[in-house]
Amino acid sequence: MSDWREDKKQGRLTNLRSPQAPKSVITLDGRVRHALEVGRTRLIVAGTLMAIAFVIISIRLVDLTLLQGPKSASKTARVIDEAPPVQTVRADIVDRNGIVLATTLPTASLYAEPKKIPNPEVAARLLADILPEISQDKLLKKLASDRGFIWIKRNLTPRQQYAVNNLGIPGLNFETEQRRFYPHGNLGAHIIGFTNVDNKGLAGIEQSFDKALRENPEPVELSIDLRVQHILNEEMSRSMKEFNAIGAAGIVIDVNSGEIISSVSLPNFDPGNPGAASDDTRFNRATLGIYEMGSTFKLLTSSMALDEGVASVYDGYDVSKPIRISRFTITDYKPLKRWLSVPEILIYSSNIGTVQMALEVGTERQRKYLSNFGLLRPASVEISEVGTPLVPSP
Repeated sequence: MSDWREDKKQGRLTNLRSPQAPKSVITLDGRVRHALEVGRTRLIVAGTLMAIAFVIISIRLVDLTLLQGPKSASKTARVIDEAPPVQTVRADIVDRNGIVLATTLPTASLYAEPKKIPNPEVAARLLADILPEISQDKLLKKLASDRGFIWIKRNLTPRQQYAVNNLGIPGLNFETEQRRFYPHGNLGAHIIGFTNVDNKGLAGIEQSFDKALRENPEPVELSIDLRVQHILNEEMSRSMKEFNAIGAAGIVIDVNSGEIISSVSLPNFDPGNPGAASDDTRFNRATLGIYEMGSTFKLLTSSMALDEGVASVYDGYDVSKPIRISRFTITDYKPLKRWLSVPEILIYSSNIGTVQMALEVGTERQRKYLSNFGLLRPASVEISEVGTPLVPSP
């Protein structure tokens, strides 16, 4: 039987076995199946790669946290310790009239990253020419170390910074820091004090008010008057030269308020370079030194006797001969060898007359007065360099 028939109406032959519509549907279904297969393959590959990456990351996290955790933490802490410190601007110190006694200036410090330096020997030789205060061997030891950071020199001068920068050596860098500057040099050095290379107060007001100077931008104002300080310093220096003295100390106090207007200790030093001064020079003779009060003590003894009523301004004492107390013999520098009234004992500075008044006051009452006067405890001043009185046992 033939697959073709004649369409009498249309006058044409029609294929009864293979219509066109089914053939078109079969072709479209094949393309979809191919696309699905490709997509499935890609998803499998991507999922496999992600799974592998996840496993690798998990293994690395376990390694870092459990196996290398303490070691890594130690390395991190060491890097932090070696890094240049972040500093805030230290506040000024001024006198009672606002004149600056201590201020802070920007400066540059040189540090090295030894692992980045291509030739430590050459670098050490070149740096030694610019920084003669550091030996070439010491520089080489620093530059050839295995540390990630090491200081070479703090607080360079502008000329030194310029010369090092011109070398162009990789691994040598500058850190902007701050340096304490004292405009008036050694004037008032023992009161103002000084700081270390990191601007931490080590003596004087710099130490006592270190926290305030670091955290408060407002200047710390002292009771010191720089003009009076200058005059007292000049006069005491002149007296030292005249009497060939090894040291001197002087304090000017406002008797109405008790404020210290001036305090001088000689010899003095440059607070900007305290390391160059000897221990004796840095010693504050005005506050840290302990001295016998000498004849000034006669005023206190007379005051005790008058206040306790054991003596009056009309009383007299026989000072014609020395007095023996224990193993000591009390005499007068210029003996008058007669009776002296209380006012005369002060006028002529009689040791014999003063001792007799002290014996009448007695030990316990003297101790009470000396304690009230504040003479049995360190002076209440705002620096740490203060001496402790030597008090005899009862």
